[in-house]
Amino acid sequence: MSAVIVLNTDNTALHTVSVQHAIRMLVREVAIVEEARDGHRIGPYPWPLVLRLIRYVKTTFLYARTPAWSKRGVLRRDHHRCAYCEGVADTVDHLVPQSRGGSNSWQNTVAACTRCNNRKANRTPRESGMTLAWKPSVPTWREAYHRRN
Repeated sequence: MSAVIVLNTDNTALHTVSVQHAIRMLVREVAIVEEARDGHRIGPYPWPLVLRLIRYVKTTFLYARTPAWSKRGVLRRDHHRCAYCEGVADTVDHLVPQSRGGSNSWQNTVAACTRCNNRKANRTPRESGMTLAWKPSVPTWREAYHRRN
């Protein structure tokens, strides 16, 4: 099933939901269909592509601080690409290893493939002769936690 975009009342995009979740929102009357797939219906409802909420949802509290660090967030921030070889990343690497005082922070971690992570081992990138394809940074909320479609 495809994702449905949910807009706030001021037409700013909030997030995406599944079609099933979108139908439940329509049944509960918390949203209306802003855009639908032509000629397709789910029961009495048009197949939604975009929903708009009925009541405004204040979201500023979500974005007041930076996102908390997580392995999933690092992988999403780096688009599941290895920061060394730019292949598919399946793990997170600490630039300064934790055993040497490195922390779980956005600036000290990058997405990496298992091969590069093992090659770098318990060293810094400089010590292992590896270069980063990009410099790690603190992501936006969307980069860290929202699905990409």
